[in-house]
Amino acid sequence: MVVRELAPGVSSVGAIDWERRLFDSLIPLPDGTSYNSYLVRGSEKTALIDTVDPLMEFELVKNLVEAKTERVDYLVVNHAEQDHSGTVPMIAELFPAAKVVCSEKCKEILPALLDIDPERIIAVKDGDTMDLGGKTLEFIMAPWVHWPETMLTYLKEDRILFSCDLFGSHYAMSELFSDGAAIRETASKRYFAEIMMPFRGSIRTYLDRISAMGPEVIAPSHGPCLKPAAAIIDAYRGWTSDEVKNEVVILYVSMHGSTEKMVHHLAGALMAKGIGVRVFPLTSSDIGLIATSLVDAATVVIGTPTVLFGPHPLAANIAFIANALKPKTKFLSVVGSYGWGGKTLDQLTGMLTHVKAEVIEPVMVRGAPGAKEFQAIERLAANIAEKHASIGIR
Repeated sequence: MVVRELAPGVSSVGAIDWERRLFDSLIPLPDGTSYNSYLVRGSEKTALIDTVDPLMEFELVKNLVEAKTERVDYLVVNHAEQDHSGTVPMIAELFPAAKVVCSEKCKEILPALLDIDPERIIAVKDGDTMDLGGKTLEFIMAPWVHWPETMLTYLKEDRILFSCDLFGSHYAMSELFSDGAAIRETASKRYFAEIMMPFRGSIRTYLDRISAMGPEVIAPSHGPCLKPAAAIIDAYRGWTSDEVKNEVVILYVSMHGSTEKMVHHLAGALMAKGIGVRVFPLTSSDIGLIATSLVDAATVVIGTPTVLFGPHPLAANIAFIANALKPKTKFLSVVGSYGWGGKTLDQLTGMLTHVKAEVIEPVMVRGAPGAKEFQAIERLAANIAEKHASIGIR
Protein backbone atom coordinates (compact mmCIF):
# COMPACT_ATOMS: atom_id res chain seq x y z
CA MET A 1 0.00 0.00 0.00
CA VAL A 2 1.11 3.55 -0.62
CA VAL A 3 0.60 6.62 1.52
CA ARG A 4 -2.32 8.66 0.26
CA GLU A 5 -3.68 12.05 1.26
CA LEU A 6 -7.26 12.57 2.48
CA ALA A 7 -6.67 16.28 3.10
CA PRO A 8 -3.62 18.48 3.70
CA GLY A 9 -1.85 17.01 6.71
CA VAL A 10 -4.08 13.91 6.79
CA SER A 11 -2.80 10.66 5.28
CA SER A 12 -3.98 7.08 5.00
CA VAL A 13 -1.11 4.85 6.14
CA GLY A 14 -2.88 1.53 6.77
CA ALA A 15 -2.77 -1.76 4.88
CA ILE A 16 -4.85 -3.49 2.22
CA ASP A 17 -5.25 -7.22 2.77
CA TRP A 18 -6.06 -8.50 -0.71
CA GLU A 19 -5.69 -12.18 0.18
CA ARG A 20 -7.61 -12.57 3.43
CA ARG A 21 -10.71 -14.70 3.00
CA LEU A 22 -11.92 -15.33 6.57
CA PHE A 23 -12.40 -12.92 9.48
CA ASP A 24 -12.66 -13.93 13.13
CA SER A 25 -12.52 -17.55 11.93
CA LEU A 26 -16.17 -17.06 10.99
CA ILE A 27 -16.93 -14.40 8.37
CA PRO A 28 -16.07 -15.02 4.71
CA LEU A 29 -14.25 -12.16 2.99
CA PRO A 30 -14.90 -12.58 -0.75
CA ASP A 31 -13.42 -9.14 -1.47
CA GLY A 32 -10.58 -9.10 1.08
CA THR A 33 -10.41 -6.19 3.51
CA SER A 34 -8.28 -3.30 4.70
CA TYR A 35 -7.04 -2.13 8.08
CA ASN A 36 -7.15 1.63 7.94
CA SER A 37 -4.80 3.82 9.93
CA TYR A 38 -4.70 7.58 9.57
CA LEU A 39 -1.86 10.02 10.27
CA VAL A 40 -2.96 13.56 11.25
CA ARG A 41 -0.25 16.21 11.38
CA GLY A 42 -0.88 19.56 13.07
CA SER A 43 1.63 22.37 13.36
CA GLU A 44 2.56 21.23 16.88
CA LYS A 45 1.55 17.59 17.35
CA THR A 46 1.01 14.43 15.31
CA ALA A 47 -1.64 11.78 15.95
CA LEU A 48 -1.97 8.28 14.53
CA ILE A 49 -5.60 7.18 14.54
CA ASP A 50 -5.86 3.40 14.89
CA THR A 51 -3.26 0.90 13.74
CA VAL A 52 -3.58 -2.35 11.78
CA ASP A 53 -3.95 -6.06 12.32
CA PRO A 54 -0.65 -7.50 13.60
CA LEU A 55 -0.42 -9.61 10.44
CA MET A 56 0.18 -6.37 8.51
CA GLU A 57 2.25 -4.44 11.06
CA PHE A 58 5.27 -4.04 8.81
CA GLU A 59 3.06 -2.50 6.12
CA LEU A 60 2.11 0.19 8.62
CA VAL A 61 5.71 0.78 9.64
CA LYS A 62 6.80 0.97 5.99
CA ASN A 63 4.06 3.54 5.29
CA LEU A 64 5.04 5.63 8.29
CA VAL A 65 8.61 5.66 7.02
CA GLU A 66 7.41 6.61 3.54
CA ALA A 67 5.38 9.43 5.09
CA LYS A 68 8.58 10.68 6.80
CA THR A 69 7.00 10.31 10.21
CA GLU A 70 9.57 11.64 12.65
CA ARG A 71 7.25 11.76 15.65
CA VAL A 72 3.92 10.44 16.87
CA ASP A 73 2.64 12.25 19.94
CA TYR A 74 -0.69 10.45 20.26
CA LEU A 75 -1.88 6.97 19.34
CA VAL A 76 -5.67 7.28 19.17
CA VAL A 77 -7.36 3.93 19.73
CA ASN A 78 -11.01 4.10 18.73
CA HIS A 79 -11.54 0.41 19.46
CA ALA A 80 -9.54 -2.19 21.38
CA GLU A 81 -10.11 -5.17 19.08
CA GLN A 82 -6.82 -6.41 17.69
CA ASP A 83 -7.51 -5.74 14.00
CA HIS A 84 -7.53 -2.05 15.06
CA SER A 85 -5.15 -1.94 18.00
CA GLY A 86 -2.92 -4.98 17.57
CA THR A 87 0.04 -2.97 16.31
CA VAL A 88 -0.14 -0.37 19.09
CA PRO A 89 2.68 -2.12 21.07
CA MET A 90 5.05 -1.92 18.08
CA ILE A 91 4.21 1.72 17.33
CA ALA A 92 4.53 2.57 21.03
CA GLU A 93 8.01 1.05 20.98
CA LEU A 94 9.01 2.94 17.84
CA PHE A 95 7.70 6.22 19.29
CA PRO A 96 8.41 5.96 23.04
CA ALA A 97 7.08 9.45 23.79
CA ALA A 98 3.67 8.71 22.27
CA LYS A 99 0.65 8.63 24.54
CA VAL A 100 -2.23 6.23 23.90
CA VAL A 101 -5.59 8.05 23.72
CA CYS A 102 -8.82 6.12 24.18
CA SER A 103 -12.12 5.96 26.06
CA GLU A 104 -12.21 5.22 29.76
CA LYS A 105 -13.64 1.76 29.09
CA CYS A 106 -10.94 1.11 26.51
CA LYS A 107 -8.32 2.05 29.10
CA GLU A 108 -9.58 -0.89 31.17
CA ILE A 109 -9.44 -3.31 28.23
CA LEU A 110 -6.20 -2.42 26.42
CA PRO A 111 -3.74 -3.54 29.12
CA ALA A 112 -5.42 -6.93 29.29
CA LEU A 113 -5.41 -7.44 25.51
CA LEU A 114 -2.05 -5.92 24.61
CA ASP A 115 -0.04 -5.45 27.80
CA ILE A 116 0.00 -1.67 27.37
CA ASP A 117 1.40 0.28 30.31
CA PRO A 118 -1.60 2.08 31.86
CA GLU A 119 0.67 5.05 32.62
CA ARG A 120 0.90 5.71 28.87
CA ILE A 121 -2.86 5.86 28.42
CA ILE A 122 -4.89 9.07 28.40
CA ALA A 123 -8.62 8.43 28.85
CA VAL A 124 -10.89 10.96 27.16
CA LYS A 125 -14.58 11.65 27.64
CA ASP A 126 -17.40 12.47 25.26
CA GLY A 127 -16.88 15.88 23.67
CA ASP A 128 -13.24 16.23 24.75
CA THR A 129 -10.98 17.82 22.17
CA MET A 130 -7.27 17.71 21.41
CA ASP A 131 -5.48 20.54 19.61
CA LEU A 132 -2.65 19.37 17.37
CA GLY A 133 -2.02 22.88 16.08
CA GLY A 134 -4.56 23.86 13.45
CA LYS A 135 -6.02 20.36 13.60
CA THR A 136 -8.59 19.68 16.33
CA LEU A 137 -9.69 16.16 17.21
CA GLU A 138 -13.05 15.76 18.94
CA PHE A 139 -13.86 12.45 20.63
CA ILE A 140 -17.36 10.99 20.51
CA MET A 141 -18.11 8.16 22.90
CA ALA A 142 -20.17 5.53 21.08
CA PRO A 143 -20.57 2.54 23.41
CA TRP A 144 -22.17 -0.52 21.84
CA VAL A 145 -21.53 0.68 18.35
CA HIS A 146 -19.94 -2.76 18.17
CA TRP A 147 -18.04 -2.93 21.53
CA PRO A 148 -18.68 -1.15 24.85
CA GLU A 149 -15.49 0.93 24.60
CA THR A 150 -15.93 2.17 21.02
CA MET A 151 -15.41 5.85 20.24
CA LEU A 152 -15.33 7.93 17.08
CA THR A 153 -12.86 10.73 16.33
CA TYR A 154 -13.80 13.83 14.37
CA LEU A 155 -11.27 16.13 12.71
CA LYS A 156 -13.19 19.39 12.91
CA GLU A 157 -11.28 21.62 10.48
CA ASP A 158 -11.32 19.07 7.66
CA ARG A 159 -14.74 17.59 8.56
CA ILE A 160 -13.42 14.03 8.52
CA LEU A 161 -15.08 11.46 10.77
CA PHE A 162 -12.80 8.57 11.71
CA SER A 163 -15.70 6.25 12.35
CA CYS A 164 -14.03 3.06 13.57
CA ASP A 165 -16.15 0.04 12.50
CA LEU A 166 -19.21 2.19 11.88
CA PHE A 167 -19.91 2.70 8.16
CA GLY A 168 -17.09 0.30 7.24
CA SER A 169 -16.87 -2.53 4.74
CA HIS A 170 -14.69 -5.56 4.25
CA TYR A 171 -13.65 -4.47 0.79
CA ALA A 172 -10.16 -4.26 -0.63
CA MET A 173 -9.86 -1.69 -3.41
CA SER A 174 -7.07 0.43 -4.83
CA GLU A 175 -9.01 3.70 -4.73
CA LEU A 176 -8.87 5.66 -1.48
CA PHE A 177 -12.37 7.15 -1.88
CA SER A 178 -15.73 5.75 -2.90
CA ASP A 179 -19.00 7.61 -3.23
CA GLY A 180 -20.54 4.50 -1.69
CA ALA A 181 -22.94 3.82 -4.55
CA ALA A 182 -21.03 0.83 -5.88
CA ILE A 183 -20.63 -0.91 -2.54
CA ARG A 184 -23.48 0.43 -0.41
CA GLU A 185 -25.90 -2.37 -1.27
CA THR A 186 -23.20 -5.03 -1.36
CA ALA A 187 -20.07 -4.75 0.78
CA SER A 188 -21.33 -1.98 3.09
CA LYS A 189 -24.67 -3.67 3.70
CA ARG A 190 -23.00 -7.03 4.16
CA TYR A 191 -20.62 -5.52 6.73
CA PHE A 192 -23.53 -3.90 8.56
CA ALA A 193 -25.36 -7.24 8.60
CA GLU A 194 -22.40 -9.26 9.87
CA ILE A 195 -20.90 -6.82 12.35
CA MET A 196 -23.24 -3.97 13.21
CA MET A 197 -26.80 -5.34 13.00
CA PRO A 198 -26.86 -6.67 16.59
CA PHE A 199 -26.30 -3.07 17.72
CA ARG A 200 -28.73 -1.33 15.37
CA GLY A 201 -30.69 0.19 18.27
CA SER A 202 -27.56 1.81 19.67
CA ILE A 203 -26.33 2.91 16.26
CA ARG A 204 -29.64 4.58 15.47
CA THR A 205 -29.23 6.91 18.47
CA TYR A 206 -25.98 8.35 17.05
CA LEU A 207 -27.04 9.00 13.44
CA ASP A 208 -28.68 12.38 14.03
CA ARG A 209 -25.68 13.60 16.04
CA ILE A 210 -23.26 12.45 13.35
CA SER A 211 -25.36 14.02 10.60
CA ALA A 212 -25.58 17.32 12.52
CA MET A 213 -21.80 17.47 12.75
CA GLY A 214 -21.75 17.72 8.97
CA PRO A 215 -18.89 15.39 8.05
CA GLU A 216 -17.77 15.61 4.45
CA VAL A 217 -15.69 12.44 4.57
CA ILE A 218 -16.15 9.25 6.56
CA ALA A 219 -12.90 7.40 7.15
CA PRO A 220 -13.75 3.96 8.57
CA SER A 221 -11.43 1.29 9.91
CA HIS A 222 -12.18 -1.09 7.04
CA GLY A 223 -12.88 -0.41 3.39
CA PRO A 224 -12.66 2.80 1.34
CA CYS A 225 -13.24 6.28 2.67
CA LEU A 226 -16.71 7.53 1.79
CA LYS A 227 -17.36 10.88 0.15
CA PRO A 228 -19.94 12.37 0.28
CA ALA A 229 -20.73 11.13 3.77
CA ALA A 230 -24.50 11.66 3.67
CA ALA A 231 -25.24 8.66 1.44
CA ILE A 232 -23.95 6.01 3.82
CA ILE A 233 -25.56 7.77 6.81
CA ASP A 234 -28.90 7.65 5.00
CA ALA A 235 -28.38 3.98 4.18
CA TYR A 236 -27.77 3.27 7.86
CA ARG A 237 -30.98 5.07 8.74
CA GLY A 238 -32.86 2.52 6.67
CA TRP A 239 -30.93 -0.51 7.86
CA THR A 240 -31.26 0.41 11.54
CA SER A 241 -34.95 1.33 11.29
CA ASP A 242 -37.78 -1.05 12.15
CA GLU A 243 -39.08 -1.00 8.58
CA VAL A 244 -39.09 -4.33 6.73
CA LYS A 245 -39.71 -5.32 3.13
CA ASN A 246 -42.15 -7.76 1.55
CA GLU A 247 -39.50 -10.49 1.56
CA VAL A 248 -39.15 -13.99 2.96
CA VAL A 249 -35.79 -15.61 3.62
CA ILE A 250 -35.83 -19.41 3.65
CA LEU A 251 -32.85 -21.12 5.28
CA TYR A 252 -32.91 -24.87 4.89
CA VAL A 253 -31.11 -28.18 4.98
CA SER A 254 -32.48 -31.46 3.67
CA MET A 255 -31.14 -35.01 4.10
CA HIS A 256 -33.42 -37.17 1.96
CA GLY A 257 -35.24 -34.55 -0.09
CA SER A 258 -38.46 -34.14 1.91
CA THR A 259 -37.63 -30.73 3.39
CA GLU A 260 -36.23 -29.54 0.08
CA LYS A 261 -39.52 -30.36 -1.69
CA MET A 262 -41.42 -28.41 0.97
CA VAL A 263 -39.10 -25.43 0.66
CA HIS A 264 -39.38 -25.29 -3.12
CA HIS A 265 -43.17 -25.53 -2.94
CA LEU A 266 -43.28 -22.75 -0.35
CA ALA A 267 -41.00 -20.53 -2.43
CA GLY A 268 -43.25 -20.95 -5.47
CA ALA A 269 -46.42 -20.29 -3.47
CA LEU A 270 -44.93 -17.10 -2.00
CA MET A 271 -43.72 -15.90 -5.39
CA ALA A 272 -47.22 -16.43 -6.80
CA LYS A 273 -48.46 -13.97 -4.17
CA GLY A 274 -45.93 -11.32 -5.19
CA ILE A 275 -43.61 -11.83 -2.23
CA GLY A 276 -39.85 -11.60 -2.74
CA VAL A 277 -38.07 -14.82 -1.77
CA ARG A 278 -34.46 -15.68 -1.01
CA VAL A 279 -33.64 -19.39 -0.58
CA PHE A 280 -30.37 -20.49 1.02
CA PRO A 281 -29.30 -24.16 1.21
CA LEU A 282 -27.29 -24.27 4.41
CA THR A 283 -24.83 -26.85 3.14
CA SER A 284 -23.33 -24.39 0.66
CA SER A 285 -24.44 -20.82 1.37
CA ASP A 286 -22.23 -17.90 2.38
CA ILE A 287 -23.04 -16.72 5.92
CA GLY A 288 -22.42 -13.13 4.86
CA LEU A 289 -25.05 -13.29 2.11
CA ILE A 290 -27.49 -14.87 4.55
CA ALA A 291 -26.86 -12.09 7.06
CA THR A 292 -27.34 -9.45 4.36
CA SER A 293 -30.67 -10.96 3.36
CA LEU A 294 -31.85 -10.74 6.98
CA VAL A 295 -31.41 -6.95 7.16
CA ASP A 296 -34.78 -6.13 5.55
CA ALA A 297 -36.79 -9.38 5.41
CA ALA A 298 -40.20 -9.38 7.04
CA THR A 299 -40.24 -13.16 7.50
CA VAL A 300 -37.69 -15.91 8.07
CA VAL A 301 -38.50 -19.58 7.54
CA ILE A 302 -36.15 -22.34 8.66
CA GLY A 303 -36.43 -25.69 6.92
CA THR A 304 -34.99 -28.77 8.60
CA PRO A 305 -35.35 -32.52 8.93
CA THR A 306 -35.34 -34.05 12.39
CA VAL A 307 -32.04 -35.51 13.59
CA LEU A 308 -32.08 -37.44 16.87
CA PHE A 309 -35.22 -35.70 18.19
CA GLY A 310 -34.12 -32.19 17.18
CA PRO A 311 -33.21 -29.93 14.24
CA HIS A 312 -30.38 -30.73 11.89
CA PRO A 313 -27.13 -29.22 13.29
CA LEU A 314 -26.89 -26.80 10.35
CA ALA A 315 -30.39 -25.52 11.10
CA ALA A 316 -29.51 -25.16 14.78
CA ASN A 317 -26.34 -23.28 13.81
CA ILE A 318 -28.15 -20.79 11.59
CA ALA A 319 -30.77 -20.25 14.33
CA PHE A 320 -27.93 -19.47 16.73
CA ILE A 321 -26.39 -17.01 14.26
CA ALA A 322 -29.72 -15.33 13.47
CA ASN A 323 -30.40 -14.95 17.19
CA ALA A 324 -27.00 -13.30 17.68
CA LEU A 325 -27.56 -10.92 14.73
CA LYS A 326 -30.97 -9.80 16.08
CA PRO A 327 -32.59 -8.87 12.76
CA LYS A 328 -35.78 -6.79 12.72
CA THR A 329 -37.73 -9.70 11.23
CA LYS A 330 -41.41 -9.58 12.16
CA PHE A 331 -42.43 -13.21 11.55
CA LEU A 332 -40.87 -16.66 11.88
CA SER A 333 -41.89 -20.12 10.83
CA VAL A 334 -40.49 -23.62 10.42
CA VAL A 335 -41.05 -26.32 7.83
CA GLY A 336 -39.59 -29.79 7.90
CA SER A 337 -39.99 -33.50 8.28
CA TYR A 338 -39.55 -36.18 10.88
CA GLY A 339 -39.59 -39.96 11.09
CA TRP A 340 -41.07 -40.79 14.47
CA GLY A 341 -41.17 -37.59 16.50
CA GLY A 342 -38.99 -35.05 18.24
CA LYS A 343 -38.84 -31.51 19.56
CA THR A 344 -37.47 -29.69 16.54
CA LEU A 345 -39.90 -26.78 16.69
CA ASP A 346 -39.45 -26.18 20.42
CA GLN A 347 -35.69 -26.31 20.16
CA LEU A 348 -35.48 -23.91 17.21
CA THR A 349 -37.88 -21.33 18.62
CA GLY A 350 -36.11 -21.61 21.96
CA MET A 351 -32.88 -20.60 20.23
CA LEU A 352 -34.41 -17.46 18.70
CA THR A 353 -35.30 -15.51 21.84
CA HIS A 354 -33.54 -12.33 20.65
CA VAL A 355 -35.52 -12.26 17.41
CA LYS A 356 -38.68 -10.47 18.48
CA ALA A 357 -40.93 -12.05 15.89
CA GLU A 358 -44.34 -13.67 15.83
CA VAL A 359 -44.24 -17.40 15.09
CA ILE A 360 -46.57 -18.39 12.25
CA GLU A 361 -47.94 -21.93 12.51
CA PRO A 362 -45.25 -24.26 11.14
CA VAL A 363 -45.61 -27.24 8.85
CA MET A 364 -43.90 -30.39 10.11
CA VAL A 365 -44.49 -33.52 8.02
CA ARG A 366 -44.01 -37.16 8.91
CA GLY A 367 -41.99 -38.64 6.09
CA ALA A 368 -42.29 -37.28 2.56
CA PRO A 369 -44.83 -34.55 1.72
CA GLY A 370 -47.88 -35.40 -0.34
CA ALA A 371 -50.93 -33.50 -1.62
CA LYS A 372 -52.26 -32.84 1.89
CA GLU A 373 -48.90 -31.53 3.10
CA PHE A 374 -48.44 -29.31 0.05
CA GLN A 375 -51.85 -27.78 0.79
CA ALA A 376 -50.58 -27.01 4.29
CA ILE A 377 -47.53 -25.33 2.73
CA GLU A 378 -49.83 -23.22 0.56
CA ARG A 379 -51.81 -22.21 3.67
CA LEU A 380 -48.52 -21.16 5.29
CA ALA A 381 -47.77 -19.00 2.26
CA ALA A 382 -51.25 -17.45 2.52
CA ASN A 383 -50.74 -16.81 6.25
CA ILE A 384 -47.41 -15.10 5.56
CA ALA A 385 -49.02 -12.91 2.89
CA GLU A 386 -51.80 -11.95 5.32
CA LYS A 387 -49.28 -11.13 8.05
CA HIS A 388 -47.30 -8.94 5.68
CA ALA A 389 -50.47 -7.12 4.62
CA SER A 390 -51.39 -6.61 8.28
CA ILE A 391 -48.27 -4.49 8.84
CA GLY A 392 -48.74 -2.56 5.61
CA ILE A 393 -46.27 -4.23 3.27
CA ARG A 394 -47.25 -5.84 -0.02
